[in-house]
Amino acid sequence: MANLTLKRPIKPKALISLVPMIDVMLILLVFFMVTSTYLNLDMIPAVRQQDQTQAPASDGQATSTLMIRLGSEGAAVIRGQALTDRDLESVLRQRLRGEPLTQVVVLPSGAATTQSLISVMDVATRAGVVRLRVIRLQARP
Repeated sequence: MANLTLKRPIKPKALISLVPMIDVMLILLVFFMVTSTYLNLDMIPAVRQQDQTQAPASDGQATSTLMIRLGSEGAAVIRGQALTDRDLESVLRQRLRGEPLTQVVVLPSGAATTQSLISVMDVATRAGVVRLRVIRLQARP
């Protein structure tokens, strides 16, 4: 007698649809776009000193920028030199005598206390600074 074998039809493999994954990715994209913050690149002018002297300001007075770093211990640092509040005020007053529209940019470290930031801002106000900005840098994950 001959061998009789039955062949069953092979089931087709299940197709994996990419549509749900694309939907999830679009939702995540929109979520991250809405919740992200953007750095204002106009905070620190990207101009060389010689370009500033060539291009006069809109009101005819030259302006400059002074960066104050605020260390983790709360000391204000200008050009690598730590200053007390009294020294900082005298430096700011001298700078403002020459250029009254000097823009002061305060860059606090992540470990600096809020009180030390407020103290630096108070000293700048007492010195007569009218253009003051605080920049907060965030570390990227």
